[in-house]
Amino acid sequence: MSDLDPGKDWLEALQWDAQGLMPAIAQDAASGRVLMFAFMNRESLQATVDSGSAVYWSRSRRRLWRKGEESGHGQRVQSIRTDCDGDVLLLSIEQQGGIACHTGRESCFFYQLQGNAWVAVDPVIKAPRDIYGK
Repeated sequence: MSDLDPGKDWLEALQWDAQGLMPAIAQDAASGRVLMFAFMNRESLQATVDSGSAVYWSRSRRRLWRKGEESGHGQRVQSIRTDCDGDVLLLSIEQQGGIACHTGRESCFFYQLQGNAWVAVDPVIKAPRDIYGK
């Protein structure tokens, strides 16, 4: 039995937090690798559905963030799922340019715990200064 109420509007059936946000995980549709984590609000989720490209809510910028708007590394959305509680989103995406992280790596999850230290285990595909010009 699903915890989602099928009688509600699809956006309202989800469980938004007190700030109107929900965790969103972006997963590569081909490889299954988790590329990044961000937040979405109702407006960003609706914009994602309407455009077919990932739009997140940037807590630091306090505005909608269209993935790739500065880097050119957008995300084409293949499907959107939610968990049994309706409080986490999973986006199956095609990552444009093969880079999801602002550090120039494929995935934001490039640190691995080795002993008692975090070690960067994935290579930089493209230097951030070459992506952002900064």
